[in-house]
Amino acid sequence: MRIVLASNNRGKLHELQALFAPLGVTLVAQGELFTGEAEEPYHTFVENALAKARFAASHTGLPAIADDAGLCVRAFNGLPGVQTAYYSLQFGYPKGDAYNVRALLEQMQHVRDRRAYMVSTLVGVRHAEDPEPLIAVGKVSVDIATAPRGSNGFGFDPVLCVPELGKTFAELTEETKNQYSHRGRSSRQMLELVRSYWLPEQ
Repeated sequence: MRIVLASNNRGKLHELQALFAPLGVTLVAQGELFTGEAEEPYHTFVENALAKARFAASHTGLPAIADDAGLCVRAFNGLPGVQTAYYSLQFGYPKGDAYNVRALLEQMQHVRDRRAYMVSTLVGVRHAEDPEPLIAVGKVSVDIATAPRGSNGFGFDPVLCVPELGKTFAELTEETKNQYSHRGRSSRQMLELVRSYWLPEQ
């Protein structure tokens, strides 16, 4: 079974391919099948993920899974949230992981409460008009480190410290990150949903 991943983020594709491997399905990045990206005008992860999944399904005729994920900082009332990927732009930096990290550390320079959480919302549709999308949500509590640590992962991983491990996601192996991360948690839920509702009985 082929499923289009409604994203051109290579880091997400790599993580999700590894997590979905037990199902025997093939995840294909939408950029390999068509050009263009869905608009994400909404203020919640689930609405944006659903829009992306329907967009990819309509352009490919394949089942689609979309991930909308973000960082929610307690001291910032849950922001940047759905605007996480564009966080650096509001502070005059170009878009990009390194600039996002730099902007976040600058904004938190004098903030004592460094608690935050990462959210990953996965939405799956069998076709563009699917009336019953699959929805899986994973969350993980983190502390924002005072400086980047580690070289693995992507996004804010170098400054997302897992309290019980005392390490950032960028310091973890891929296997350990998938065990603890927001995307690992949502993917395990989605794996079971796809197995139960999309795949024929074995």
